[in-house]
Amino acid sequence: MALRADDLIDRRRLRRKLTFWRVAALVVAAAGLVALSTWIYGDDFTGTAVDHIAKVKIEGTITEDEELIKRLETIRQSSRVKAVILSIDSPGGTTVGGESIYEEVRKLAADKPVVAEVGTLAASAGYMIATAADHIVARKSSIVGSIGVLIQYPDVSGLMDKLGIKLEEVKSSPLKASPSPFKPTNDDERAMVRKLILDSYDWFVGIVAERRNMTKPEALALADGSIFTGRQAVANKLIDAVGGETEAIDWLATKGVDAKLKVVEWKNTESRGGFLFSRAMAKTVASALGLPDAGDVIHEIGADRLFLDGLVSVWHP
Repeated sequence: MALRADDLIDRRRLRRKLTFWRVAALVVAAAGLVALSTWIYGDDFTGTAVDHIAKVKIEGTITEDEELIKRLETIRQSSRVKAVILSIDSPGGTTVGGESIYEEVRKLAADKPVVAEVGTLAASAGYMIATAADHIVARKSSIVGSIGVLIQYPDVSGLMDKLGIKLEEVKSSPLKASPSPFKPTNDDERAMVRKLILDSYDWFVGIVAERRNMTKPEALALADGSIFTGRQAVANKLIDAVGGETEAIDWLATKGVDAKLKVVEWKNTESRGGFLFSRAMAKTVASALGLPDAGDVIHEIGADRLFLDGLVSVWHP
């Protein structure tokens, strides 16, 4: 009898263990199905399968962003998107990056009402993108402006002299590969660079004048690199109104958009390219381990701006 009692106890323990692992397996399978369904049928899970207002966040340092361009194009083609809110919080970035996004937003605005909502900052190329919208709102204390273009390059020739390093070069023409960080620039080199800057600057000022209904002299008066608060920006016609998402939706209502439509954020879709090696997966693992995401760390310390090259439209490079 004692042996039989022990057998019963062992069986009960085994059943409890089997029950636990069966439940665990079901939970894991369910989580996997949800993840797979979200990956394949993302629209149905995010709410983009019904009529809505799309929200797109443009944050951090601006560079050429093919994923964002494709996302804006998808939004433009979606019959479910009735309007778009661009949520901008950026100090600017490369001029060509701002230009490419600006042009894509203008294509989008030709088909759907687009409003820009400025958060903490929309400066330089960030403001350039905001002007592509049909309407701009910003908080009273938001920072707006810094219209301009620059090129910066180091001069390490003094350090090379101290280290006893000399550079020899043979060039096809005097301005080839200039400016160079290995020697001070001369007048001809600075003149060449200034022509580049002034050409892009003239284009930047031109789109501000066109999009904000200003004369060229009016735009030039504001395009000295100055930054403005949201209240100052309204007075200077750089934005249309003070406010946030509520005011943005109110303006969209004047364009025939149902103000009761849900606002759905269209996020970066690069995670659908492969879950195991995606940025989303990396962030999930980092979060589970209590570690910061590498990209977020780089952004927080401003190191992403160190790698900007070429003509730059940024508040503080």
